[in-house]
Amino acid sequence: MKQLFSIQRRLDERILQEHQLEREMIFSDKLLALQVEVGELANETRCFKYWSKKPSAERSIILEEYVDGLHFILSLGIDKGWEEVPEEIEDADSSLTAQFQTVYQYAADLAKCSEKQTYIRLFRAYLELGGLLGFSRQEIEEAYLLKNKTNHKRQTEGY
Repeated sequence: MKQLFSIQRRLDERILQEHQLEREMIFSDKLLALQVEVGELANETRCFKYWSKKPSAERSIILEEYVDGLHFILSLGIDKGWEEVPEEIEDADSSLTAQFQTVYQYAADLAKCSEKQTYIRLFRAYLELGGLLGFSRQEIEEAYLLKNKTNHKRQTEGY
């Protein structure tokens, strides 16, 4: 994860500089952006859509949505100087819906109480969600790197 934090830091610094922002001023915006991304991810999995027979989106789309959220989680940790996170996680033993709710709860907790332990719980829950979605750490890192390049390109193009 150290490499991903470093790569995210470069993107964050670019965005801060190009948009003349201060890191401290946008923490709550990033947290809301994370919550929106988690919702988009849940929507693509369709895990909660008990009324629908339509299948989930393609795996590649779900993975891309997942790493969108990872960008914001890394960025939140960078903002607070919390870049030391546990590398090992346990497999989640909950349903996808329950795990999404856990991620939302920890994000809400972080909004109320900005403490490192709360961030670590959020980070772990998100990694556990990735495992429940069937993604390996390597797949996540590779997809993150691709999306990071896209995000830099978007900044160049004035996205």
